[in-house]
Amino acid sequence: MNRLNRLIDILDNYKSQHEKPDMVAGKQNGRWRYYSTAEFIDLTDSISKALLDRGLVNGDRVALMSGNRPEWNIIDFACNQLGIAIVPLYPTLSAQDLSYIINDAEAKLIFVSNQELAAKIDQAINEHDLNIEMYSFDQVPGKQHIDLLIEKGKQLATDLVPYKDAVVPDDLLTLIYTSGTTGKPKGVFLTHKNILSNVDASEHLVPDYAKKALSFLPLCHIFERMVVYMYLTKGITINYAENLDNIVGDINDVKPHIFTTVPRVLEKVYDKVVEKGKSLTKIKKYIFLWALDLGHTFQEPSKNSVFYNIKLEIARRLVFSKWKEALGGNVGLIISGGAALQERLARVFWAADIKVLEGYGLTETSPVIAVNSPIETDIKFGTVGRVLDNLDVKIADDGEILVKGPSVTSGYYKNKDATREAFDENGYFRTGDIGELTPDGFLKITDRKKEMFKTAGGKYISPQALENKFMESTLIAQIMVVGENQRFPAALIVPAFEELEKWANRRGIPFESRESIIQKAQVIDKYQQEIDRLNNGFGQWEKVKKFVLLANDWTIDGGELTPKLSLKRKVILQKLEDTITQIYQES
Repeated sequence: MNRLNRLIDILDNYKSQHEKPDMVAGKQNGRWRYYSTAEFIDLTDSISKALLDRGLVNGDRVALMSGNRPEWNIIDFACNQLGIAIVPLYPTLSAQDLSYIINDAEAKLIFVSNQELAAKIDQAINEHDLNIEMYSFDQVPGKQHIDLLIEKGKQLATDLVPYKDAVVPDDLLTLIYTSGTTGKPKGVFLTHKNILSNVDASEHLVPDYAKKALSFLPLCHIFERMVVYMYLTKGITINYAENLDNIVGDINDVKPHIFTTVPRVLEKVYDKVVEKGKSLTKIKKYIFLWALDLGHTFQEPSKNSVFYNIKLEIARRLVFSKWKEALGGNVGLIISGGAALQERLARVFWAADIKVLEGYGLTETSPVIAVNSPIETDIKFGTVGRVLDNLDVKIADDGEILVKGPSVTSGYYKNKDATREAFDENGYFRTGDIGELTPDGFLKITDRKKEMFKTAGGKYISPQALENKFMESTLIAQIMVVGENQRFPAALIVPAFEELEKWANRRGIPFESRESIIQKAQVIDKYQQEIDRLNNGFGQWEKVKKFVLLANDWTIDGGELTPKLSLKRKVILQKLEDTITQIYQES
């Protein structure tokens, strides 16, 4: 059996190849608490023994609702080395969805991280008649603490070897429930083989110099979870950020060589750097803007001229070196997923000697389908990279991306209809995304199949292409393009209010409230200028003709965003139906 066929093989490999005093770390009372390899494995085995003592067996499911922390990994390994599958629960799930998932997955036990999430589970239990035992990572009044299981396991002399040996690659490793915009969540069935084949095919992305990683994207999402498995196969120390509120502080504290992110985080980093640069005076400001412009014209490394590279070396010494310092000083690689990355961001970060790799995938594909490479001859801006070597991708007649391979799910748990609809007649999984393969083998995503719409004039609009372009404006925080069956596209815009307030202050425009500022004529004119500027390059039928500014952010808790920060378009359309109607009535 190959070392990456089952999750337990990662731990065995770590113990024999990478044993160290700082395998993983989490924040406790503001300080990093490190776990050695020996302690991590000892805790994992103790919990495994305690779970067996409680009657859990191969094939059972255990739910886990927690932010990122070492205990997440420990529970994951403790369950999976017994053939017990983990059902990760997003901390933002409603009581109704929690109840549905726990019942549908037939979870025998649930782990929660803190008092807030324990209260959420209590609400689901009370409102929906759940019958499930709960353990907490933090001390929560009235709840059983994880230490009870650890201490129980330490007292048991159970031989775990037969249980580990009984786990096979096709055993269920995890059930991940996808959050659809309509209907009930669907449980994606992923085996050890599914996920670990993706780890194996993606390992080339991680450079040998990477010794430290920071993890802050949710482990309950398959993207971060697979990458963490990849870190562990390479012996990389993982520090789990406490939350996103102090992410820059954690980056500077840990000084990671590598981390994953979503484009929105990179956009915020970029905007802050640009704002700071523009506040410089005289020659310093001139040099900063010169370097920034140079970075925006960065091409794939082999295409840059000798003269360009000479200028870039100067820009790196004078300006871009400070970008790396702001990200801890060591970062050389950032993997971006979850949404489309602005091409200009990829170019300027590469110019700053920080390789941002855009990738693409789905929960159902474990997740990576394609990804750009840190190898300088194997990167193409504006694409999501080459398809992984162990996958077969083809483009359907209607442009939909179809994929087949070892990392693709066998289907949805207890949902034959959804499983049947997800595959074509040749067994290829339908991604729901529209794309194309370039002549040199790179995959380009153009839109979501279900999100494309047709105007009243019969023209197709790809809203994501427009939205991604408009997000280049530092004054736009969120945007959704609408216009199905209408004469033209329009945009719903949530301003970047922090930037808008600074802009207004410089012009003496009072900022009493969000509601009042978006009504001011000067502000509306400014956003019209931004729309006009960013509309350039699109066909006449594609250009956004009207827009409306909104006072409230779209959030996960509000129901407008999925846990990976994608727009729930149907929800937004329903909530803002009157606003959209008014846009077109006034035109």
